[in-house]
Amino acid sequence: MSRIAIFSDIHANLPALEKVVADAQDQNVSDFACLGDIVGYGPNPGECVSYMQELKCVCVKGNHDEYIEDKCDLTNFNTQAREALEWTRSNLSAGQKSWLASLPYTKRLGRNMLVHASIENPEQWGYVRNSFDAALMMKKQNTPVCFYGHTHIPLAYEMQGTSAKKIEPGTLTIENGAKYLVNTGSVGQSRDGDIRASYVIFDRIQRSIEFRRVQYDIQRVVNEITNTSLPDTLAERLQEAS
Repeated sequence: MSRIAIFSDIHANLPALEKVVADAQDQNVSDFACLGDIVGYGPNPGECVSYMQELKCVCVKGNHDEYIEDKCDLTNFNTQAREALEWTRSNLSAGQKSWLASLPYTKRLGRNMLVHASIENPEQWGYVRNSFDAALMMKKQNTPVCFYGHTHIPLAYEMQGTSAKKIEPGTLTIENGAKYLVNTGSVGQSRDGDIRASYVIFDRIQRSIEFRRVQYDIQRVVNEITNTSLPDTLAERLQEAS
């Protein structure tokens, strides 16, 4: 388990997930970790859950994974979000819902941490949007690296002392005495203007984190969305990466 592919926010996009896994395997990766939001928005929720189970991927729970539980009240969601969640619920088996519900909010990966949103009150799904938010979170962080998702924007923050410095995607070397907060971006619904799927490879021996982008068949996913009762805006967002 020296080279690990870590990804987040699949959002029921099976073509993107398959391409990410294939790319990781081409890079001599044999182990995988997911930071949540396996389902939601996309047209392949059941297929993505089954794929992750077969991959034997280490997973934590995202907010969309939690919202598909039948006990979650959708009254306060906007119309489009509610329609998407209701459709997703109807396209998952009871066993798949139970598996998603069983996922933990956080998980250790050796000396490091996996979480979907924030290590402080992870079940509240707070956002880390800037260096100020990152510094607040990293003061609570007691591991060298914490991997997270939720915002769909790939980037990293480094803390040496009390302030956090933003690091653009590339290849990051982990320095002794520093802390790192690493957002892997999104597999299935990019929001940084780049339509490609995003993930990272964590090399525990080389102490490096490589950000990677992968092309996939977006039109296939767009067509599948439009052939369901999911809101058409979900297809538009894929094409705009926004």
